[in-house]
Parts: sequence; C-alpha cells; structure tokens
Amino acid sequence: MSDERADAPGTAADGDDALVSRVRLIEERPLDERAAAFAQLHDELQRELEGR
Repeated sequence: MSDERADAPGTAADGDDALVSRVRLIEERPLDERAAAFAQLHDELQRELEGR
C-alpha cells in the first residue's frame, strides 16, 4: 500500500523538491557567498522545525 499523497501538490514531496532546487542554486554561487546562503537556509529550516 503506497501513500498517494506523497506526490500531491502542496505536500512534503513538493517541499523536498524546492529544497533540493534551492541547495543547487546555492551551490552555483561563488564560493565566498555559499556559507552565508547555507547559514540562512539552515536558520529558516530550524525555525520551521521549531514551529511544529
């Protein structure tokens, strides 16, 4: 039995895709900008987890 909601719009699967896309964009930045971008992403993810 599979969870059909995993591929539905607005689900965690969409969030995962968005996160992967964002990480890829950060990795394309110049090296001296990456640490700050990853730190910002970390802070956002941490706030999201603490809010649940």
